Amino acid sequence: MERLTALLAQQAGVISRRQAIELGLDDLELSALVRADRLHTVHPGVHVDHPGPLTWHQRAWAAVLHAWPAALSHGSALRAANGPGRRLALGHQGDPGPIHVAVGTRRKVAVQPGIVVHRLGGLSSRVEWNRSPPRLRIEEAGVELAAASSSDYDAVSVLADLVSSRQTTPGRLLDALAGRPTLARRDFLTEVLDDVTQQTCTVLAQGYLLRVVRPHGLPMAVPQPIDPRRGLLRAEVLHGEFGQVVGLDGRIFASGSRRGACEREHDWQHGREHDWPEDWPDDSGAELAAPEPSSIRLGWRQVFERPCATAVQMVALLRARGWHGTPHLCPECSVEATRLLLPGA
Repeated sequence: MERLTALLAQQAGVISRRQAIELGLDDLELSALVRADRLHTVHPGVHVDHPGPLTWHQRAWAAVLHAWPAALSHGSALRAANGPGRRLALGHQGDPGPIHVAVGTRRKVAVQPGIVVHRLGGLSSRVEWNRSPPRLRIEEAGVELAAASSSDYDAVSVLADLVSSRQTTPGRLLDALAGRPTLARRDFLTEVLDDVTQQTCTVLAQGYLLRVVRPHGLPMAVPQPIDPRRGLLRAEVLHGEFGQVVGLDGRIFASGSRRGACEREHDWQHGREHDWPEDWPDDSGAELAAPEPSSIRLGWRQVFERPCATAVQMVALLRARGWHGTPHLCPECSVEATRLLLPGA
């Protein structure tokens, strides 16, 4: 019982049947502990030493022990790495979302509520087994979460948050991607991280042309040489004779994270940067209006999450500078974007 108590203390009060048997208990003794309310079943073969709601840490231990050998993966691994203080600060301490765990590719794990199981090749070399509970290394969990994101911008945001919080580096993330040839978004994520390590802005510049300019019929945007003294990970394009310069900020740790996007919006509103406000145009029916500066700066959110809204903004600027062309609608344009791009449509 002393060894049982010690193990429970190490695992946030959670223990599996397998572990109890390894400590010398048999099924009858384990059942007696359950009947005496000293243990309470969480999942089949997994118990906790108290009744009532579980903390996130206990839920994580219960999921790992249920799927054992397993480790926390995706956002669950990153949340565990943040620690309880940071989880609380981020509002994650009581998050009811499912616990994500990784197991070997040939494993079969019984489905349980609140657990999402992922199969991963080479699991043993990707896991920090000495952690409490075991979890994928930061880089492995980061690329998994980025690959599973709902959009390219969300994927960039995952990388941005990891780099900006100094939990890892672009180089380490690239190493993790190198060992994952079949991972979703692998080429895109590799190109983004290559830009960061090489201090270039290729992916964001291409994204502006392919997601904003061409699908919406805007006038040609020509890449411009940029003085390296003006900052790294930046690019500029010029919209022809209209003199509209678009600066592209490719720093994932500044404009790629959601927190960074909000900070840039705050700067714009207070006149410190010529950035677009993140929430313009809104759904209130505001008419097109062009801001003053002939040079603006866009980041990852405007290009990869809000390309149609950015196209609306660019039309306002270009019309104010003499463009009389007719913009196009892309298949993803919302009703609001349609109304603003093609009045009367």
